[in-house]
Amino acid sequence: MNASAADALAAVKDADRKHVFHSWSAQELIDPLAVAGAEGSYFWDYEGKRYLDFSSALVYTNIGYQHPKVTAAIQEQAARLCTVAPGFAVDVRSEAARLIARRTPGDLDRIFFTNGGAEAVENAVRMARLHTGRPKVLSAYRSYHGATSTAINLTGDARRFGNDSATAGVVHFWGPFAYRSPFYSASEAEECERALAHLEDTIVFEGPQSVAAVILETVGGAPGVLVHPAGYLAGVRELCDRYGIVFVLDEVMVGFGRTGKWFAAEHWDVTPDLLCFAKGVNSGYVPLGGVAISGAIAETFATRPYPGGLTYSGHVLACAAAVATITVMEEEGIVEQSARTGAELLGPGLRALAERHPSVGEVRGLGTFWALELVRDRATREPLVPYNAAGADNAPMAAFAAACKKGGLWPLTAGNRIHVAPPCNIAADDVAKGLAVLGEALSVADAHTV
Repeated sequence: MNASAADALAAVKDADRKHVFHSWSAQELIDPLAVAGAEGSYFWDYEGKRYLDFSSALVYTNIGYQHPKVTAAIQEQAARLCTVAPGFAVDVRSEAARLIARRTPGDLDRIFFTNGGAEAVENAVRMARLHTGRPKVLSAYRSYHGATSTAINLTGDARRFGNDSATAGVVHFWGPFAYRSPFYSASEAEECERALAHLEDTIVFEGPQSVAAVILETVGGAPGVLVHPAGYLAGVRELCDRYGIVFVLDEVMVGFGRTGKWFAAEHWDVTPDLLCFAKGVNSGYVPLGGVAISGAIAETFATRPYPGGLTYSGHVLACAAAVATITVMEEEGIVEQSARTGAELLGPGLRALAERHPSVGEVRGLGTFWALELVRDRATREPLVPYNAAGADNAPMAAFAAACKKGGLWPLTAGNRIHVAPPCNIAADDVAKGLAVLGEALSVADAHTV
């Protein structure tokens, strides 16, 4: 590293340490990597070490870093009109909404823009409560919906613990997860049947007349890339229809090509009443999220004001990035590429690793969204580290992640899992390179198996 790069690195690290307060962290126990640049499926540090990003940042750089057509669109929009209040009709905002509505299922044709996924969830829940006049919302234990006040209470994973007010009108239930079945099921079909029966019991015992919405991630993201069994989402849709409940799908992580479809709901031909999106809508280049709204719910606010809004709702730079991103995805066939990469490269490659490494208990996923469930013992399915492990308890996963980084692969680890979520347009040779590094790192995890 030359003197100029060393000075730049020192300045970045010094300012970060003194002034940046990092999320989900004990501030004095972290040492963030200083990133100097990024392009495509890679980013690099000030020493020039390149990392193949198997996390797509936080599962949002669906078209990779610095796509020239999207960066150019942002620059052109900035030169023409940087910002305008959300109450005005603006060409790029209208076009972004039109392009999104063209891809959403069913009649989800009205788009309420937010700055990100958590705000999308917040507003979807508000709409559901106002539409139904009911207070309660049901969400799964294995879930993550964001870190704002309602979203974090809806969240089921351990990040809820320090924030749960127990006053948010949220009721949690168990969704299907055949590998660690809470219903002692012997098959996917049985897991689906029992999970739906459990959800209906929860609705009945909570009082259907008090339940505004059921919210689910179409594919569970942070909880472990949980792909619902066939028939489950359709069954939830039927329960919601039966009891007059709004069905909300959270596609913040899985929308816009991540699972090999524009929206993951297409895999099961299910249309929710409200659909939350963010992240991949513009590859995270400028913060943007939103709620796609059904005709029936939109009609609720036809002559009744919707009591919600955001200063930067539909920010024109973010919308310009969305228009460019969706156009690029269509022109370059990126959604179809994501499907092929999953079916032909990632799926087979990860299953081959599982055959060679006893630390891999299960492989699951779709498109460019996969997870390896790491275990100490395949027979008992004991996780490689305990639930919500930290410090010494998390040492095996920390060693595994360090081995990935040493090999030039940036991993996304969560609990006892690695989530494999590279850009949707990752090249085949980069998939092979990443799988090779994963194989080496799994040998480190294997050392902790029985």
